[in-house]
Amino acid sequence: MLPNQPHKILVLLFDGFSNMVLASAVEPLRAARDLAPQAPFTWRLASLDGAAVRSSSGLSIHPELALAEAESFDSLLVICGYGVRKLARKPVLAAVRKAARKAGMVGGLDMGAWLLAEAGLLNGYRATVHWQELTAFEERFLDISVSTERFVLDRNRITAGGASTVLALMLKLIRGTAGDALAFDISNLFVYDVETNFSRGRGAHNPSLIRVPQLERALLAMREAIEEPPAIRQIAASAGLSTRSLDRLFHRELGLSPGRYYQMMRLNLARSLAEETALTVAEIAARTGFVSTATLSRAFSQNFGHTIRDLRKRRRQ
Repeated sequence: MLPNQPHKILVLLFDGFSNMVLASAVEPLRAARDLAPQAPFTWRLASLDGAAVRSSSGLSIHPELALAEAESFDSLLVICGYGVRKLARKPVLAAVRKAARKAGMVGGLDMGAWLLAEAGLLNGYRATVHWQELTAFEERFLDISVSTERFVLDRNRITAGGASTVLALMLKLIRGTAGDALAFDISNLFVYDVETNFSRGRGAHNPSLIRVPQLERALLAMREAIEEPPAIRQIAASAGLSTRSLDRLFHRELGLSPGRYYQMMRLNLARSLAEETALTVAEIAARTGFVSTATLSRAFSQNFGHTIRDLRKRRRQ
C-alpha cells in the first residue's frame, strides 16, 4: 500500500450472515476512522447481485453494490452463515473466484471460510472456521491445514470463526497497518480485553470473553471432546479444580451446572448438524457424544420442544 493511500475493503455478504460478525468486522474500521481520520481504511458492502440480504436474525441489509460492479479493492472479506452449503453452487463459486483475483488479500469470516474453501481459494493454506464446524471442515477439505486458533493469517488469506474472533482479527490488522496506539484505543472503545483475548496462543479457539481462567479451561476441555465427553471430574481436573468447586464456579458465572451446560453445548451442535447436513440421526449422535439415537432424540425434544425430524421438515418447507 502506498503512503496515504487508503486500503479499500470489499465486504461480501450472503443471506444468513451474522449481524455480530458484520459489526465486528466493520465497526473497528469505523472507529479507526473516527479516532484517527488519517487511518488508511475504506470499506463497501456488496451482495452477489446487489439485492438486499437478510441476516440470521432477520434484519435486512441493503448493500451499496453488486459484486460484479466492484472494480477496485485491496481486500475481499466474505461473510456467510450456516446456510453456506446451499450457497456453494457453481455460479456463486465462480463469482467469488473472479472477485478474489482482483484482491491482494482474501478473507473468510464465520462460515465465509467454508465458501472460500469450496471455491478452492484456501487449498494449501492454513485456515479456521466456526468451532462447531471444525471437524466437518477438516473432513470436507483435505487440502487445507485446519487450525483451532481464534483466527489465522496465512500469506494473503485470513480466516476467523466468530464475532469475537473477527474483532480480534480486525484489531490485529489495524495494529499492523496503523499502529499499536490506535488498536489499543479501539479495544478500549469496545471494552475489549486485549491481554485476555488478543494475545492467545495456539488452540485457543474458545470464542468466549469470559475472564475466569478456570472456567475458560473447563469450556475448552468440553469443546475439544464433544464426540467422547469426559466425566465432569475430568473436566474439573483440566481446570485445576475439584468437582465441587467447578460446580460452584459454573453456577456463579453461568447459572447452571457443568453437566447441563455441556449437554446444551452438544445439543446446539446437534441442531446445527441437523439443519446444515444430511447426516443421519445416528451419525449426529456419534458426532455429539450421545450413546444412542434414542438418548439424543429424547434430550433434543426436551430441550427444543420438537424432534430433529420436525426441524428438518420445517427447514425444507
